[in-house]
Amino acid sequence: MVKPTGLVSSVLSRKNSGVWSVSPEHTVYEAIEKMAEKGVGALLVMTGDRLEGILSERDYARKVILQGRASKTTLVKEIMSSPVMFVTPEQTVDECMSILTNNRIRHLPVMQNHRVVGVLSIGDLVKWIVSEHEATIETLHQYISASYPG
Repeated sequence: MVKPTGLVSSVLSRKNSGVWSVSPEHTVYEAIEKMAEKGVGALLVMTGDRLEGILSERDYARKVILQGRASKTTLVKEIMSSPVMFVTPEQTVDECMSILTNNRIRHLPVMQNHRVVGVLSIGDLVKWIVSEHEATIETLHQYISASYPG
């Protein structure tokens, strides 16, 4: 099997990179509202520039709904996942896929110099891998059809 190539920095450069976050003191309801508004499945939990945790739809389902808690009175800090796994811009797409798969998570913050510079989802990485394979197929097609430069 061919391993995906490319660096996190390259994936981030192709992505509309909004980083959405909430404070640990927000209610879960406010966080879920923000997820719906932004069309995302997870929010970073930040105090200023410091990454405290991550809150996903999965956290909400398992730690609020299934436990009979109220989202309007439960604070984000009570159910967020922490510590947070993260990557750096210099890491590879293959490394990211391994982290996501091995830890059964769907979102990875990207940190540089102790600051969040982006977030990658499994969807972002799959999109990157598909476009990489399409480019390889096109190059091979050009080579076989003798229109390859060189």
